[in-house]
Amino acid sequence: MADIEFSAEEKSVIVDKIQRYFDEELGQEIGGFDAEFLLDFFSHEVGAYYYNQGLNDAKGLIEERLTSLTDAIYEIEKPTTFAR
Repeated sequence: MADIEFSAEEKSVIVDKIQRYFDEELGQEIGGFDAEFLLDFFSHEVGAYYYNQGLNDAKGLIEERLTSLTDAIYEIEKPTTFAR
């Protein structure tokens, strides 16, 4: 899987969130370059886990919907009898 790529605007928002987290939760300042480097590191090293979990969540939702659709089809099925 290729690395996750964000638009410049998305990356800017995420970098800001990383900087804010470091400041508010850790009491440390982190520069924009370091925050972007950290984002790239986590995207490369951890991103696939989040991506795969998203796929599994989507698969589960599709399976639920397909089961519901199958049940709905059975509900409208007409009874048949075979005469001999």
